[in-house]
Parts: sequence; C-alpha cells; structure tokens
Amino acid sequence: MNILETENLSKTYVTKLGGNKVTALTDVTFSVEEGEFIAIMGESGSGKTTLLNIIATLDKPTSGKVCIMGKDTSDISGKEAAAYRRKNLGFVFQDFDLLDNFSIRDNIYLPLVLSGMKHGDIERRLMPLAAKLGIEKLLDKFPYEVSGGQKQRTAAARALITQPSLILADEPTGALDSKSSNELLDLFSVVNKEGQTIVMVTHSTMAASKAGRVLFIKDGRIFHQIFRGNMTEHEMYARISDSLTAISLGGEPVE
Repeated sequence: MNILETENLSKTYVTKLGGNKVTALTDVTFSVEEGEFIAIMGESGSGKTTLLNIIATLDKPTSGKVCIMGKDTSDISGKEAAAYRRKNLGFVFQDFDLLDNFSIRDNIYLPLVLSGMKHGDIERRLMPLAAKLGIEKLLDKFPYEVSGGQKQRTAAARALITQPSLILADEPTGALDSKSSNELLDLFSVVNKEGQTIVMVTHSTMAASKAGRVLFIKDGRIFHQIFRGNMTEHEMYARISDSLTAISLGGEPVE
C-alpha cells in the first residue's frame, strides 16, 4: 500500500520584487510505500524543502497533486488542513520547534490536547514512548534545561505520540553533534523497523545512509534514486557519496 503519492508535482513562485517567476519543482512523481524510510537529498535551492512543505500541506503546488493514504490533499485548507496534519502527519524539524514555557511533557502532549484526547489516554500513550526514547526522567524539565539531543528526542516523541501515518523530518540532525545525531538516527531506524513510514530531507550523507531509499533532487526534478537492497550502511554511504559527487560535477550519478 502506498502511504504517499505525488503526481506531476510542480511549483512556481513569483518574486515580490520584479515579479519574476522562479520554478522550484517540475513534474515530480514518486510514491512511498507503507513502512519505507526515504531520504531526500539535493543542494541548497534544489527544491527538496519545497517538496516537503507541499507534502506537509504547508504549501500548495502550482500543478499536480499529492495523495496521502489515498486522499488528495490539494483542496485541504484552513482549519481542515491543521486537523488533517495533527491526525495523519508527524513533524521533526531541525530547530526542534518546542515551546520554552511548556515542560517536556506538555510539549509532547500538545498535538493530542489540540485533538481533544483525554488526559488519561494521553498519559497512557506517553509513558511507554518516553521510555523508548530515553526521556522519561526529563518530562518535568523545560526545553532550555536539556541538551540538543534531548530536545530532538522530545520533538520525535511529539511526532510519534499521535501515531501518524507518516513522519516528515526536515534536516533533523542539522543542529545536533555527531553523538546525538547517531542516537536520533538509530531511533528512526528502530521505529521504522516497527512499521513507521518516514520521509526525511537531509544534507547529511550519514543520515541518508540509514534510509532504505534515497531520492536525489536537482533543479526541482527527481534526478536519481538509490535503493539499499542488501547494502550495508557503509556501502550505502559510499554509493550516496559517489552519486552526490557525480551530480555536483554535472555528470551522471553512480548506478
């Protein structure tokens, strides 16, 4: 079953100064099966963040469509879009996006509180999840009292507690040191093996090497992809590195 499908997706912006048209995406078509872990890579300005924002219903395509769980999200707007995101999507951002005046517990609670779930039901979801992420002793602290890695684990818990169809991660290791990055990526691997579908935008070859498939975007188009198959993480890392080098030099990616 496909969790996500994009079909002939294009996005063109008109600049405020001069009214020039800038094409961010052109004819992007791909699908994501339930339980996949996909990384999207590309140079700055390649269109990968625009693609993620459209998938997240935070932006709309100029043409084409996005379907999540078989539902065309193109016509969703306003309150319906916010409710749809809370129910179906989980988000992990580079800058954590936590509320400093909320405890770790309340930050994780927030999406379920907004959806109207009862406190007891939320607590029953939280405790096993907090234990899995190693943050059960931090729940009464505030974001400014914990490390970057712990903040990102909190953000991951907030994304996972809604039991979403799809996790969208935008440069989730970008603000972390190498140890915290590895811990977060190991967590992603664990929840993915448990069946969670993940789409992650990243500049990090190390992060992408954890995925089962890597899509490369160049000039707003899907340029190449690598399937892990039976490759080890080391072999996947090498293939990704070689492909990125070839793409940046204007050559053909490594097959």
